[in-house]
Amino acid sequence: MATLVLDNPSLGAGQATQPEGRQDLAAGVDPMSDAAIMLRAAAGDEAGFNYLAEKYNRPIFYFLFRMVHNQAIAEELTQEVFLRVYRSRQSYRAEAKFSTWLYRIATNLAVNHARDTKYERAARNVYLDAPDELTGSTPDVADNEPSVEQNLLREERMKAIRTHVMALPERQRMAVLMHKYQGMDYREIGEVLKLSESATKSLLFRAYQTLRDKLKDFVERK
Repeated sequence: MATLVLDNPSLGAGQATQPEGRQDLAAGVDPMSDAAIMLRAAAGDEAGFNYLAEKYNRPIFYFLFRMVHNQAIAEELTQEVFLRVYRSRQSYRAEAKFSTWLYRIATNLAVNHARDTKYERAARNVYLDAPDELTGSTPDVADNEPSVEQNLLREERMKAIRTHVMALPERQRMAVLMHKYQGMDYREIGEVLKLSESATKSLLFRAYQTLRDKLKDFVERK
């Protein structure tokens, strides 16, 4: 069942089709929301689980890939995320957004993997200045036809960013990844990391301030 869903080669290749809503939901839950669909999956609706797995497969994979920078490992961790979702489906409660619950599982797996393999200090694992795989956009890109000097400076800057991001304390690093690449707001990040919204703002402020200080020379040379 879950294995068949997760081993489906078309997973994430197309647009997920939302299953039809049902009425047997907790009060206050939008019947078309991901939380409602997960509640139906918990009650045995396989189509609901398939929909969520297809919808979030790519975002979760890229989120994990940016932390481990190894396709095989990211695929394995992504598989494990959805296996855990499936196995714990009956204990799911729609007290927070489904995506928050999902990213908390992914974050915990990534943290455990980093600790087990000591990847948290490997600068090559995160490419914060690389083009986004989903949108193709690149942060702080220079003019359309940068000079050789600009290209060299950008490569040097990218290397520095990777090094300093991976040197951040664990929670700061996770918060930066969720904020920068997943577009998650302070409340959502706080729910994943089990922090208050104000504590999350403070965490990100410290992280970005550290990066600004470390990368000051590159900012001044832009």
